[in-house]
Amino acid sequence: MLSLILLALLAHATSISCQNILEQRLNIIILAGQSNMAGRGGVANHSVRGIPTWDGDVPPQCQPNPWIFKLSADMAWVEAREPIHADIDAKKTNGIGPGMAFANAVLRKDPNFGLVGLVPCAIGGTNISQWQKGGFLYEQLVKRAQMALRSGGAYKAMLWYQGETDTIYKQDVELYQGRLKRFFNDLRSDLQAPRLPIFQVVLASGQGRYIEEVREAQLKLELPYVENVDAKGLPLEPDGLHLTTPAQVRLGDMLAHAFLHFQPNPLNTNHSPPIFVPFFFIIAQVFWMVISFS
Repeated sequence: MLSLILLALLAHATSISCQNILEQRLNIIILAGQSNMAGRGGVANHSVRGIPTWDGDVPPQCQPNPWIFKLSADMAWVEAREPIHADIDAKKTNGIGPGMAFANAVLRKDPNFGLVGLVPCAIGGTNISQWQKGGFLYEQLVKRAQMALRSGGAYKAMLWYQGETDTIYKQDVELYQGRLKRFFNDLRSDLQAPRLPIFQVVLASGQGRYIEEVREAQLKLELPYVENVDAKGLPLEPDGLHLTTPAQVRLGDMLAHAFLHFQPNPLNTNHSPPIFVPFFFIIAQVFWMVISFS
């Protein structure tokens, strides 16, 4: 008898759950750039051989959330967990980045925001020339973003943190702003989202001596719907290059604040496909409702 009751409740809960969830679209957030976006918080050379390892510490602000998903390397939506870029920047040791802290902060500050779909694309050690149209990183970013859109939803923003590698050579510094502007324009064009908000993290560190010059190029970029979030002064790991875990948490919160206070015009997302609902999200909600009814 109890099993029949549970089945009835499950059927009832499924209809209610699906009906509620299907009213929401996936809010797509692209994460791109190099290592500080991919995340190196908590990564250090702990072993005798000097191989970088992650300490495994996931602060409360970066814990999994049933409303946050990520597009995996094999183009499947999965529950978002740190390290977010582990299967994307797979040749490096990944730790805490700003993505999960950002998503959790957005949901905490705006409980009605809805489902978050993170699209990680960052690769450590890359310069801006590698992100130009036609290159592998650019084409992969576009492919992953388009796949996310086809799953159902709308582009809400790109979080961009890059430039440390471009501080090494003066020629790269001189060409940086032009390359950056071209990258942003090409990306918006190919995603058919001309007003895509881009939240650019202004450098906190660099691999060369031209850090201030690259920062200046970033700060003086004249392009609509680009908001700067300055990371200068945030704590760095002992390598003097990568943000610590607390710094990444702080950066995620800063990005969330900028995002929620940014008021762009409605985005041109063309014809949105059917609404995306992760299957395991529905199951989790159904289970919760069954428990509630019982």
